[in-house]
Amino acid sequence: MLQYIVRRVLLMIPTLIVISIISFTIIQLPPGDFLSAYVANLRQQGDSIDAEQIRALEEQYGLNQPVYVQYYKWMSGILLRGDWGRSFEWQKPVSELIWDRIGITMLISLLTILLSWAIAIPVGVYSATHQYSFLDYFMSFVSFFGLGTPSFLIALIALWVGLAMFGVNISGLFSERFLNQPWSVEKVLDMLSRIWLPVVILAIDNTASVIRTLRANMLDELNKPYVETARAKGVHETRLIWKYPVRVALNPFFSTVGWTLAALVSGETLVSVVLSYQTSGPLLLRALTSQDMYLAGSFVMLLSVMTVIGTLVSDILLAWADPRIRMEG
Repeated sequence: MLQYIVRRVLLMIPTLIVISIISFTIIQLPPGDFLSAYVANLRQQGDSIDAEQIRALEEQYGLNQPVYVQYYKWMSGILLRGDWGRSFEWQKPVSELIWDRIGITMLISLLTILLSWAIAIPVGVYSATHQYSFLDYFMSFVSFFGLGTPSFLIALIALWVGLAMFGVNISGLFSERFLNQPWSVEKVLDMLSRIWLPVVILAIDNTASVIRTLRANMLDELNKPYVETARAKGVHETRLIWKYPVRVALNPFFSTVGWTLAALVSGETLVSVVLSYQTSGPLLLRALTSQDMYLAGSFVMLLSVMTVIGTLVSDILLAWADPRIRMEG
């Protein structure tokens, strides 16, 4: 197992380099760049800017250089100095903008996964072992409702309910007095008192999906010979269900942990925009629309790292959960 993990970590390096090249190139594909959008915005507001100023800004931002030179400077800065570049729009180092938001986004994503699994696994197992019962039909209805309702719509409804019925503004991840304050115990506690809302909203769709998938997998496993053999040997039904078919039925969830993290990060973007949360999604969306290439490229790079690491974690969980899977040999 250790050799497998080391080999996978070494393979991650060229994989991430290729991903960074592709993502940086894609960001550059739309016509124009940040400077052209900035100049157009100035002219739209009635301000003028001459060609000499434009050339000076191009020189300052390095936008007059070929794409491969810009990419080389960006990657060499990351690898040699830990410098992720400077945001054109915010006029700040990228590292100052992204780490807090990435940390909050990761916390929301992990809490969403844990909440989804904590609810969906027992519900899915019960639905499979009590097929066509009233609760099975009811859970199926709730699952289809959760799958068919967009997360941003639930966020809008929650925002309206909070304002119209309780007179409480539930937008924002921090209270007003903590918005521009440095991190402290009080700020963390304030965030934790509000973070449950995006977690619940994002978990609705994910929980519904897990319930449907787990129920289908369980129905496939319950009548297989190894289950009948264990039942014939007198293994208690509850112990039999949770030790054998549930363990095998969870394989698809372990194998998609990496994808789930990336999907939750992209899914939280609209929710965060609706509820004015200071997470990575809205900042990434703004960076892409303004062609802030170093900020957008850094976000894409970090999401890729999350996906690759999540895939490695998935493989390790699969080997732990299913003894039939071997990483070596």
